[in-house]
Amino acid sequence: MMLRKDIEDKFPFLSVVTYGGNEYVGIVCNQDNFITSMYVYSELQDGHQPVFLEMGETWWWESNRMIPINIFLRKEMDKFRYALVNMNSKDVKIVHGPTVNLKNLTLKRVKRRSVQLVKKPK
Repeated sequence: MMLRKDIEDKFPFLSVVTYGGNEYVGIVCNQDNFITSMYVYSELQDGHQPVFLEMGETWWWESNRMIPINIFLRKEMDKFRYALVNMNSKDVKIVHGPTVNLKNLTLKRVKRRSVQLVKKPK
């Protein structure tokens, strides 16, 4: 429980999910009705962990958090592709943290209103 509180305070961009009886910590790239894609922190090579956390921090504070990290920081995240895990969404339970869904970007459109001025007949 202390570790989860630590993650919440220091790394708000990290998510904790359970899948197949295992718990994974990382950054969720995209979650839709079928697939959940996540960069899993424990899969990272030794030298990559600090850089990964730095990229997560950049994404969290400099984006609107609706765009997946692998699109916002395309070139930087390419080197972590080996740690990307795809899971069946119906078996994934988000325990803590943010998720990103590309579908939500298309749903939140601005509605335009048109105003038409008509002269009143006398």
